[in-house]
Amino acid sequence: MEIALDRANEAKQVTRKKGGLKAIPFIIANEILEKVAAVGLQPNMILYLINKYQFNAASGANVLFLWSAISSFMPALGAFLSDSYLGRFRVIGFGSVISLLGMTLLWLTALLRNARPPPCDPRSKPCDSSTSAQLLLLFSSFALLSIGAGGIRSCALAFGADQIDNPNNPKNRRILQTFFNWYYASVGVSIMIAVTVIVGIQDSHGWVIGFGVPAGLMFISVVSFFLGSSLYVKVKADKSLFAGLAQTAVAAWKKRHLELPNVSLGAIYYHHKGSKVTAPSEKLRFLNKACLINNPEKDLDSDGLAIDPWRLCTIKQVEVLKALIRVLPIWSTGIMISATISQGAFPVLQASTMDRRFLFGITIPPGSFIIFGLLTLMIWVGIYDRILVPLVSRLTDRPCGLTFKERMGIGLFISCVSMFMSAAVERRRRAEAIRAGFAEDPHGVLKMSAMWLVPQHCLAGLAEAFNVIGQLEFYYSKLPKSMGSIAVALVALGVAVGNLAASLILSVLDRLSRSGRDGTWISTNVNKGHYDYYYWILAVLNVINFFYYLVCAWAYEGGEERQVWDEDEPEDDA
Repeated sequence: MEIALDRANEAKQVTRKKGGLKAIPFIIANEILEKVAAVGLQPNMILYLINKYQFNAASGANVLFLWSAISSFMPALGAFLSDSYLGRFRVIGFGSVISLLGMTLLWLTALLRNARPPPCDPRSKPCDSSTSAQLLLLFSSFALLSIGAGGIRSCALAFGADQIDNPNNPKNRRILQTFFNWYYASVGVSIMIAVTVIVGIQDSHGWVIGFGVPAGLMFISVVSFFLGSSLYVKVKADKSLFAGLAQTAVAAWKKRHLELPNVSLGAIYYHHKGSKVTAPSEKLRFLNKACLINNPEKDLDSDGLAIDPWRLCTIKQVEVLKALIRVLPIWSTGIMISATISQGAFPVLQASTMDRRFLFGITIPPGSFIIFGLLTLMIWVGIYDRILVPLVSRLTDRPCGLTFKERMGIGLFISCVSMFMSAAVERRRRAEAIRAGFAEDPHGVLKMSAMWLVPQHCLAGLAEAFNVIGQLEFYYSKLPKSMGSIAVALVALGVAVGNLAASLILSVLDRLSRSGRDGTWISTNVNKGHYDYYYWILAVLNVINFFYYLVCAWAYEGGEERQVWDEDEPEDDA
């Protein structure tokens, strides 16, 4: 016993020497460079598909919606692999290498002349469609980028939190909140660089250099991550995590006819020795049957362990499943705001028809207007973390300022305003285009300033700052540390479903509007279509979603405190 305790103490000493702030720069560098590289490919991609692969606006937008959806679904798979089998370090490493391969392949689509259809002006003659081989090469690069994103984005935030998370520190929650805020702000900086520098390179130097630079940055990202390997705290994967969720559901179903005794009768529930949790909560009480010891002689072996884990589970397994089920209604309210934030392709088409001159005669590329949303996000994070949180904490005795629910709700409300603003601006822009005689000319440039698009981008950035960061902290506080990647993946999963919802809404509206007198609302000629109608519908759906959130937030019981769980010790090897 003494030898075992000595080894445990030695392991803890080694663990304390690892992690901390010295490990964070390598993780942040990997994430920032990956974001600059990956996000830099997206804003102008609608133009690449339309001009180089002969897609129309609706089909090109749908490809991007589906690509974004798959990229956002993949973190759920990455989280499963990291939390159950491989650990976060390995999954981030594999994801980084695969992303590098995807970017290299996309660069080849621009470099190799036969990888694309021949150049063509659709106004003068019909254009050749892309061949199956050309589309296979393009979509393969998208697929590799999605797989790589699943590895990096599911684990990077949780892996960074692992380095500084110390439940024994009374200031731990405030430290984690600050880390989440500034981590998200650093991601915002990287995206800002992507939509200005990378997009600017694509506009001024073409696709070969414009895709080659992100590939080079991704190579540096891979190298920087592995350079810090010896400094990282690497939390051990819990191989029983997902099996435990399944076992809990099956055990509760098998015992569905069993009556639960009253708490006062002293029911015996199964838990491991030394567990901090010795009785299940009363929420979702029907699941408590899974950990109820009905007959000790039949349920337990001579060592006091469960004979059949598919019939008797630990209290922790039950509580983990409860925690996951309880956050799902609030998670579902993030789907619509994700669909709203993902509307990046159409503002690019709108901006390309407007006067994009800014201060001192600088012309902003159409794909770079998202920078205003990112600036809003970053400025707000700084103001909130350094000014509002201390102020609110003094006035309300809340150490972390606004609650999770308040921040998520404010974000959803601002998202509604953003879509109403988008519809109003597009209605004005379209009217100006028709008045200027550009109804049949999508390449005509209006005298109307593209700065009219800035307010909707700023509102979208503010909505994301409130809602998405609130979601991240909410999930991380309500799920065990071993499910940290799952907590982050829930946000990505909401983005994925939001993109699928956006694709479905777009496809339905495109099909229904084609039979109208004026043709489809989602026309490749943005002056001929009715993108304002499309935005009005999204605005109404956002309002409905806001009231749905109010119901879910009211129904969710639980404060801001972090749930206490039994956690495994971190491991020190890869």
